[in-house]
Amino acid sequence: MQEYCKTGLKQPNMVKRIFIAIKIEAGEVLMEVMSSLMTSLKSESIKWTDPQNVHLTLAFLGDTEEEKIVALDSMLTGKCLGFGNFEIIVKGSGVFRNINDPRVIWAGIERSEKLELLNDHILKGLREIGIEIERPDFRPHLTLGRIRHLKSDLALKDVITRYNSKLIQRVQVADVIMFESTLLRTGPVYTIIGKYSLDKI
Repeated sequence: MQEYCKTGLKQPNMVKRIFIAIKIEAGEVLMEVMSSLMTSLKSESIKWTDPQNVHLTLAFLGDTEEEKIVALDSMLTGKCLGFGNFEIIVKGSGVFRNINDPRVIWAGIERSEKLELLNDHILKGLREIGIEIERPDFRPHLTLGRIRHLKSDLALKDVITRYNSKLIQRVQVADVIMFESTLLRTGPVYTIIGKYSLDKI
């Protein structure tokens, strides 16, 4: 865990907004897709993800007390080390909830047994330290934008269809990161609390 976290934990009753994720460095095609989405939907009210903040969430914990953060650090070190590096493929685009009531625009992640196994390991580790994550299923994705309001869904349907099967990026996954999310009026700021290598022992 970084010194930032170690020194910060000395403060009493400190709570941080925490999530566990895989950091995605946006490549050329992902940047092009994001730019195309923003251009096509420029008249709509959408909060776009900063390309520097793109990530694949494994577990969102929210407000977490300092004692749990220390336990998280130890758990993630144990669960990640030796797991082994692997590749994921970013492909396609879509929306949550659905195209007729869209809330989130995302880029998809092709099914990966290694990714699912890593997620299972981490969720098991969370339960072992007394943290339960309410998630009925694991739907890996990259959030590209959050829709506030749409005047028309025609442009959204068009651009989503344009990229719904496009191979966007291959990502080599070598570590898992624990982030602190600080919500500002200008958007969220993500600070790395800990980085956990997947290298074989």
